[in-house]
Amino acid sequence: MSLVTLLPFIVLIGAMFLMTRSAKKKQQQAADMRNHMQPGSGVRTIGGMYATVKEVSDDTVLVDAGPGVELLFAKNAIGAVLSDDEYNRIVHGVEHDLKSDVVPDDASSLTETDEPDAAAASDDKAVDFSKKDEKDEAEEPSDDAVAADAKADDEPKKTDGDSEAK
Repeated sequence: MSLVTLLPFIVLIGAMFLMTRSAKKKQQQAADMRNHMQPGSGVRTIGGMYATVKEVSDDTVLVDAGPGVELLFAKNAIGAVLSDDEYNRIVHGVEHDLKSDVVPDDASSLTETDEPDAAAASDDKAVDFSKKDEKDEAEEPSDDAVAADAKADDEPKKTDGDSEAK
C-alpha cells in the first residue's frame, strides 16, 4: 500500500484522538470543579437552579435553595460552582461595580441643556386627559386604526380554499 491511500485513515484517526482528548479534559475539569466545592459556595445545577452548598459528601451535595428548603443532589448534577460575586449578581441582583454605586436621583443630570427655560417650557404644555365623545372618535380615526388598516391592505388576503371563481 502506498502512503497516499493510508493518509486519509491516519488523518481520521488523528482527528478522533484529538476530539476524545478534549472531551476527557472537559470531564476532568468538571470533576475538579465539583471536588473543590465547599460549604457556602454558590452553585448552579444542570437543571438551572441556583443554591448555596451546605454539606459535601463523597457522592452527594446538600444545598440550601431558600429559607427552610434543603435539597440533596448527586455531585454530577452540579453544573457550575460560581464565584461569590457572580452568585450574588445572578441570585440577588447585587452588582459590585463602582459605577453602579453612583446613581443620580433624577434624570436631569443625564440630559443637561444650556437653556434651563427650554426644559421648563416643555413641562408647561397642557395634556388633555378628558374622554372624547363617540362622535369625535368616529370622525377622527386614531393613528393605531389608520396603521392597522394600512397594514391589512398591504398583506395578501387569506382564504380557506372555497373561492367562487373556478
